[in-house]
Amino acid sequence: MHRTIFTTPVVNTSLRWFSIAFLRLKGWRVEGALPPAGHKSVLIAAPHTSNWDLPYTLMVAFALQLTPYWMGKQSIFKFPFGPLMRWLGGIAVNREQSTNLVAASAQALAQAQGPVQLIVPPEGTRSKTRTWKTGFYYIAQQAQVPIVLAYMDYSTRRSGLGPVFTPTGDIDADMAAIKSFYAPFKGKNADQFQTQA
Repeated sequence: MHRTIFTTPVVNTSLRWFSIAFLRLKGWRVEGALPPAGHKSVLIAAPHTSNWDLPYTLMVAFALQLTPYWMGKQSIFKFPFGPLMRWLGGIAVNREQSTNLVAASAQALAQAQGPVQLIVPPEGTRSKTRTWKTGFYYIAQQAQVPIVLAYMDYSTRRSGLGPVFTPTGDIDADMAAIKSFYAPFKGKNADQFQTQA
């Protein structure tokens, strides 16, 4: 995995304290902590309904002292923003050519030295969608790492890490259980978040 703002000494510490102060000023409460089993994990990022999710997610990650990487559509990595987005932990995703994305992500997670949390929004888009993509599930399964249920609830201004979820192999039952956890949470554009099939 490439160097990011989260693995850059001094900058990391400064931005952690800035993030904690900013979130408190805005009335956000950061909850939970990364469990020992989650040092290498897939973090679900839901609800994902707004461009504001990225800066808030990064600040919560600083507050929780995570080492996150996140997937974003390829267009936001175009010049001149590409180097900045990668430094923020971004990994460009070509939605038209994603056949090897799961395998490549799982391999990168398994081979990474030190802690790595891969953040994946199951909706795959900020727009309203009725179905969740299952890539996060198969990445975790192939890399043999747990899924951490991370959340951001704009209605109560709470964000953080929920329980660890270990895939059982029964994807239908597992997806139903995961979606039930997220059902109470509201995104910034709440009408775009869909946890029912």
